Amino acid sequence: MDSIKPWYLSRTIWASVVTVGSAVAAIFGIPVAGLDNAALTETVLQGVTAISGIVAIFGRVGAMSRIA
Repeated sequence: MDSIKPWYLSRTIWASVVTVGSAVAAIFGIPVAGLDNAALTETVLQGVTAISGIVAIFGRVGAMSRIA
């Protein structure tokens, strides 16, 4: 494991976030019995990837200097 990636692209982090979110939702009485945590984690990860791509595009378009 030599490569480094941002925390928000980690499947482990997002799976943990989904698990904690499911537990908190259950505590507050929101029904989560039929929830597929793996599918939800994959969907959240795809959303984060799409958002980071959009932010990168807008960041480059709005940049004040050239890329060398």
